Amino acid sequence: MTKLNDLPATPIPAPPARLPDPARVRRIASDAEALQAAHDLAAVFADGASERDRERRLPWDELDRWSESGLGGITVPREYGGADVSYTTLAEVFVILCAADPALGQIPQNHFGLLGVLREIGSEPQKRRFYGEVLTGARLGNAGPERRSESSQTILQGTTRLTGTAQGLRLNGHRFYSTGALFAHRVPARALDDQGRSVQVWTPREVRGLSIVDDWSSFGQRTTASGSVVFDNVPVAPEDVLPIWQLAERPGLYGPTSQLIQAAIDQGIAEATLADAIAFVRQYARPWIDSGLEHATQDPYIIQDVGRLQIDVHAAREVLLEAGRTLDTIAAGPLDAEASARASVAVAEAKVLTTEIALEASQKLFELAGSSATRAKHNLDRHWRNARTHTLHDPVRWKTHLIGNYHLNHVLPARHSWN
Repeated sequence: MTKLNDLPATPIPAPPARLPDPARVRRIASDAEALQAAHDLAAVFADGASERDRERRLPWDELDRWSESGLGGITVPREYGGADVSYTTLAEVFVILCAADPALGQIPQNHFGLLGVLREIGSEPQKRRFYGEVLTGARLGNAGPERRSESSQTILQGTTRLTGTAQGLRLNGHRFYSTGALFAHRVPARALDDQGRSVQVWTPREVRGLSIVDDWSSFGQRTTASGSVVFDNVPVAPEDVLPIWQLAERPGLYGPTSQLIQAAIDQGIAEATLADAIAFVRQYARPWIDSGLEHATQDPYIIQDVGRLQIDVHAAREVLLEAGRTLDTIAAGPLDAEASARASVAVAEAKVLTTEIALEASQKLFELAGSSATRAKHNLDRHWRNARTHTLHDPVRWKTHLIGNYHLNHVLPARHSWN
């Protein structure tokens, strides 16, 4: 497998994603319908999740079912034909899907993050066009961050450029950690324009010069295919460019929305881990020799640990849903700098707890289940591998700093996708 730091001179392009038949794409109309669709898909995704992880079998067919389910359009505003579900429902949808398969469940994260950007800075024609595509089953996959170049003083100084030429706009750059791009029908990417401003280019997947390289080699979240994207003189239509520099100038919810989804993914991992731990203890685990007990389920220490994990999983879920309700309340009122900050703080609190319980549960599983749980045939290590990989998405130590700095010094969090 090609490593992230060992790309071939000529990237091998991945096959394009199939557009679904619009006639097969459901139009979800309510929060209840969205939650039911998530439960229905989760029942399908759970079957084979371990094998997909073990074999790194990419979920093309499963994502086609996801597109047909209509879940991709649940945050589209009602005036454009979507369900415009609550933030609370959006979080629950991700918990449900990621408890079934967190790698498959993570793939649409950038889809919804991008829709949040479109909501805040898209023009009316852009909203009509892009929302329309999503409602007929199109998937969005972000071309992720860049490595710091030798000429850059910080990681914020990217080298991807959107340049005006005699032939029109052209996009050049190399991105990585591009979750969802391999399976997407549009691959939006951040770039600097000729004025040095940050823009987001919503590139069609099959445009000339765009290559997606499946070089994701992480030990966890293995089937997200979060590899590299290369733009080689890609032609860009002006109407596919969003002025993302404007996001820094106005309060918004696109950052808290993105982080709410990240926290929900970790919560799903935690809930699946605890369920598998309980099932394994009931079916396989043996009591310790000195306990004098017949079944591991009678061991008072195991009982206590399961109780503690259940409390912590429940607490993290409730704080996550409370963060979703906070975003719902803020979205319904005037959105100023203070409101945007409260949203970031609420989601940061959830992110801290879901990170901690995902890691704790996936480690504690083996203490409760015993040495037989480490056998490769059970593949239970995937829970820890997934939790450890995904919780590195953004360092939780900066979340506790954000929370403390807000409450102690009333410093408002910076506005970006990680807050």
